[in-house]
Amino acid sequence: MDFVAVLAIEFLGSIAILVLISIGLAVVFGMMKVINMAHGEFLMLGGYVAIYGTNWAGLNFWVSSLVVAPLVVGAVGMGLEWLVVRHLYGRMIDTMLATWGISLALVGAMTMLVGNTTQGLSTPLPSLQIGAYSASGYVLYLIVLAGLVVALLYALFKRTTFGLLARATTQNADMVAALGGNPRRIYASTFGLGAALAGLGGAALAPITGVIPTIGASYIAKAFITVISGGGAVIAGNLSASVLYGVVSQVFTYLYTPVIGQVALLVAAMVLIRFLPKGITGRFFKRSI
Repeated sequence: MDFVAVLAIEFLGSIAILVLISIGLAVVFGMMKVINMAHGEFLMLGGYVAIYGTNWAGLNFWVSSLVVAPLVVGAVGMGLEWLVVRHLYGRMIDTMLATWGISLALVGAMTMLVGNTTQGLSTPLPSLQIGAYSASGYVLYLIVLAGLVVALLYALFKRTTFGLLARATTQNADMVAALGGNPRRIYASTFGLGAALAGLGGAALAPITGVIPTIGASYIAKAFITVISGGGAVIAGNLSASVLYGVVSQVFTYLYTPVIGQVALLVAAMVLIRFLPKGITGRFFKRSI
């Protein structure tokens, strides 16, 4: 039983990491149909804010990762939306190219500011002893954090006026404007929310991955695979794809090696997209958020 408990933590941890990596992109793509190629760099910025907030500003890690990183990266995201993205709505290719340019600019700027070496944080939680086995206490924290993010996001979109307006704007922005809403403000807030979630994810993962200006490239592929495979529903799609790929990756990692686990994830993604081109929620959970 002890071994089963540790194995369950590892599986849930793999799922939680995918959720934290991709949920911000799911919000932007699912609600706005914007392909944000700078999502990986928003994750990278969140990691750096947590590192410098903790190591240089003297903030508590939990404050810098749970509060400061989302606020800073969300503000950066809203600024970039106002300067660039808002002028390109409805032009998917142009938006993709513009955000790709933003990603390159952010990588270059951070390389000049902090250098091209990996920086990190010590893991703030000790390991847990479960019988003869040990499990990472920080991975347990990531599992809880991912669950809270999903639950709070569901409550935001389902139970608040902003969530209602955001979902309505996704379906018919002209009607929202005719009824007195402000689609531009809603789009800006939604993009900022997606950036803030990316900052939260990057900050949360910093102690276990380290941070380097180019780390966004390792995040973005998994994030896009998860979001595209999930389909149009932001929460149900992200959660279902994260569970599927997290389990596949962890099974093959456990049986073989982490490299084989990543290959298995990519193969699973190709098979799923081949048979479910509209994603999991394009075929199932069609009425989910």
